[in-house]
Amino acid sequence: MSKNHGDSPVVTRPDPHLPALINPALIEHARRRREHLEDRVADRITAFSGSMQFVYLHVIWFTLWIALGVEAYPYGLLTMIVSLEAIFLSTFVMISQNRADARRQVLANQQWKTVQEEDGQNRELLELSNQILELTRAVHQATAATANGHDAPHAGT
Repeated sequence: MSKNHGDSPVVTRPDPHLPALINPALIEHARRRREHLEDRVADRITAFSGSMQFVYLHVIWFTLWIALGVEAYPYGLLTMIVSLEAIFLSTFVMISQNRADARRQVLANQQWKTVQEEDGQNRELLELSNQILELTRAVHQATAATANGHDAPHAGT
């Protein structure tokens, strides 16, 4: 499985030597998503806030804040900044969940369309199979009638 950056499609590879297969519906969904600036910004923020670099940045920031004595304990300003950051990050988590839901809906719609197409093909194949069965019966009856008709005169001689 490859890394998922923003809204790019997740690639599954059963064999790493084979080329990656990406659902065309997801490619189109990602292309449409990249057309909007706010979606690109949200994708970048979500990708960064879900990374270890984000964690390292906060460890360094909090350590420096406390070590340099930017403010005295109980760190009211730091608490307020972190609280505001948490509010915004929770919003980006919801945006990310909505994006994942949209991707799942794209896949579900495409799969439903495929099921409908396959159902139509199955109905056509069933109709063709029934026609073949009727033709086979007709050929069998004609062959049996011809064989019986030819056997009758030979049987009397």
